[in-house]
Amino acid sequence: MLYVDIPSRSDLERLIGQRDPASVSIYLPTTPVTPDTQADRIQLSNLARDAVDQLRAGGRDDKAVQAIAGHLDDLADDDGFWAVQARSLAIFATPGNVLTFRLANRLNPMIEVADRFYVKPLIRAVTVNQEALVLALSQNAVRVVEVSADEPATPVRVADMPKDMADAVGSVAYHSRAPRGRIQGDEGKKVRMAQFARAVDAALRDFLSGRETPLILAAAAPFDSIFRSLCSYPHLAGQTISGNPDVTPDHDLAIAARSILDALHAKRVRTFADLFEARTGQGRTTTDVAGAAKAATYGAIDTIAVDIDAYVPGTIDDADGSITLAEEAGADSYGITDEIVGRVLMTGGHVLAVRRDDVPGGGALAAILRYPL
Repeated sequence: MLYVDIPSRSDLERLIGQRDPASVSIYLPTTPVTPDTQADRIQLSNLARDAVDQLRAGGRDDKAVQAIAGHLDDLADDDGFWAVQARSLAIFATPGNVLTFRLANRLNPMIEVADRFYVKPLIRAVTVNQEALVLALSQNAVRVVEVSADEPATPVRVADMPKDMADAVGSVAYHSRAPRGRIQGDEGKKVRMAQFARAVDAALRDFLSGRETPLILAAAAPFDSIFRSLCSYPHLAGQTISGNPDVTPDHDLAIAARSILDALHAKRVRTFADLFEARTGQGRTTTDVAGAAKAATYGAIDTIAVDIDAYVPGTIDDADGSITLAEEAGADSYGITDEIVGRVLMTGGHVLAVRRDDVPGGGALAAILRYPL
């Protein structure tokens, strides 16, 4: 099972809004296989040294630098922490504290030293689903399978989950040939299936509380429609894995689930592109980084698609949004596109982190404005 910390919007806003002259952002790929994490710990130590060197080169206070170095050394030495990892680790350190997020998607190693955190890679972890849970449901069995990008499918234990329909509604009612009242025949079977579906939903409710992981249903008719009519989880995918899940191996469920995840992301990208085209005719779009910086500063961006790999070092004026480019990354600059993303989020906008090919116009970003500028 992957141990992930999916950042909420409030988490992102907290990171975006934090300011400290000595702020360090570190991303590194990790392995969920505990015996193999030593290489990840060594890589963290190497990245930490580079960050400390940048802080000192930027003239940061020595006590602040030592505090950050201590935080990162302690993290690298924490055996318990490294025993439960996912595919990437995001670390945000200041002299006063260190925050970490374990991510399901695999990121390239990088550091940034500035007076604010670099959060754009974290936003992709939120906007692009790399994992899902498959609910394999039939009257004979129910199981939950965790699916991720490149790890084997893993069964997940859910507390109070009924084993099957008989366990949920009672073996006497389930097997009775002449039950009382309306619980008889095809109608009675559907009533019992609904009771079973409610029991499954109740067990999932606590397990999924606070999560936004897509739930993908694997079921045959009529269980598909019955469960959907009763499911309380708002992130149930619209597409079902059809067929009898009892005879479908977890591996095959994972293949089907990954296809559904890809389709969900592709739909979001297409929806944005269609709306971008429509708003362009109304003068409510921009693909210009400088224009987007001003619009984000004024709170004029409703939705922005940004190239996850784009990095333009510089600064953005807090008052008018004018940009100043830097020749190279350093402690006195930060990623301009990342700062634009932060300002969009802080003013209630939406962000879609994608690859450059999915950005309308093929540039670093494409923004849909709330009103013409």
